[in-house]
Amino acid sequence: MKFIIRNVFLLTFLLVAVSGFSQDLNSIISSASNQEALWSVTVRDSEGNILESYNQEKLIIPASNQKLFTTATVLDGLGSDFRYTTNIYGDGILVDSVWEGNLIIKGSGDPSISGFMYGENRYFVFGKLVSQLKELGIYEINGSLIADVSYFDHQIYPKGWDWDDLSFYYGVEIAPLSFNNNAVDLVVIADGEVGSKPRINWFPENTSFVNFINYQTITPAGTKYDEFYQRDMGSNRIVLASKLPKGYIEEESLSISGAAMFFLQSFRHFMIQSGINTPGSYLVQNPNPDVQNLNILASHNSEPLSKLIEWTNKESDNFYTEMLLKTLDAEKSNQQGSFEYGIKEVRKFLGGMEIDTTYVIMKDGSGMASGNFTKTSILSEFLVKMQYHPEFEAFYRSMSVAGIDGTIVHRMKGTALYRNFKGKSGYVGGVRTLSGYFTTSSGEQLIVSMAANNFIGKVRPIDAVHERILAYLYAKY
Repeated sequence: MKFIIRNVFLLTFLLVAVSGFSQDLNSIISSASNQEALWSVTVRDSEGNILESYNQEKLIIPASNQKLFTTATVLDGLGSDFRYTTNIYGDGILVDSVWEGNLIIKGSGDPSISGFMYGENRYFVFGKLVSQLKELGIYEINGSLIADVSYFDHQIYPKGWDWDDLSFYYGVEIAPLSFNNNAVDLVVIADGEVGSKPRINWFPENTSFVNFINYQTITPAGTKYDEFYQRDMGSNRIVLASKLPKGYIEEESLSISGAAMFFLQSFRHFMIQSGINTPGSYLVQNPNPDVQNLNILASHNSEPLSKLIEWTNKESDNFYTEMLLKTLDAEKSNQQGSFEYGIKEVRKFLGGMEIDTTYVIMKDGSGMASGNFTKTSILSEFLVKMQYHPEFEAFYRSMSVAGIDGTIVHRMKGTALYRNFKGKSGYVGGVRTLSGYFTTSSGEQLIVSMAANNFIGKVRPIDAVHERILAYLYAKY
């Protein structure tokens, strides 16, 4: 039975592919249901020759395809072996088991002080730092925990980020000392009576750093889930007003305000739980403390940049992207990292590849900001030229694989496209993009960039058209 179903599925795919071949690119797009959309497609061979195109010179909003420009530039500028180092400096002396003085934690822009790199152990880095303090015999701090946030400038959001996005995990603060992607992880459990409020829990361990106002309601089982979360700008008062059907469990990461203080409070709590008494205050010192002549008491090195880039592109992580962008500027300029000069580094890198940056308009690194524009002809040209870059292996490995992982894990399964497309998807309201490397039925490698802008409704019909185009290319080449 499984054999029959499998063969029917493959036959269906081949019929779609042959149909796509008989239609050609123009007719596939002209038969799409979203005729209100601006469609753009550029297909190149591995040497860069254009094989197929549709509106390839029209300006499009790239959404998260912009991360390809940013992550490639970061790999070029820092190298795939680059690691972040977070140090704790001691300003004082050790008397018996008591540190008489302050501990200064210097942020280096590491985006990965969370569980994503460490088997979902969100306290892994904290545990490593605390263990080193204990090895020195420190079991009490008679002083303050101080954050040094001098590595970045004070602009916490890129230009063009929408206020509506700033309550959520994809619109968090960008800060040199960050924990858990500068978000609290909320769990809502609708296991009570209809009309009552659902239970809520959150990480870090129901921290008082945030103040949840729970206006949520449990509705009858089978009704539609209606989401509402909003954090007041500049505060940690978060209103929850969702309607959840009985039996529903919702998980959502919500942003916080004051990243360095969030880090310090969370770290102090962990220290106390781990047996280091820390009764003093915690603060962000301004101006930042001078640590040049202080001893390093504890230190953590991140995973190599290649792994961070892999997470960034596969998971389309805005926070990682913007942290990397600011880090790039800080490392290249030896000044405080900024969005503005990080973007200039990206444009400089693209210009060095002889890409016309007149048509690469960037407001942020991740592609979430309004005002980002480029062309599918440029995205595809860039991907061709990246094949010859010394860091191409790390860059290529960071791409999502169709049907396997990342943001396209659920796409193209059970078809000949499965595993044969490696690339980056993108989405913001009314925008869907897909760019990457594609292996055809003959084994030829193509470079494909596709975009739909200004469409109404869901992304599924857009994805279907993009996949019909890939099926057509798979059969033809």
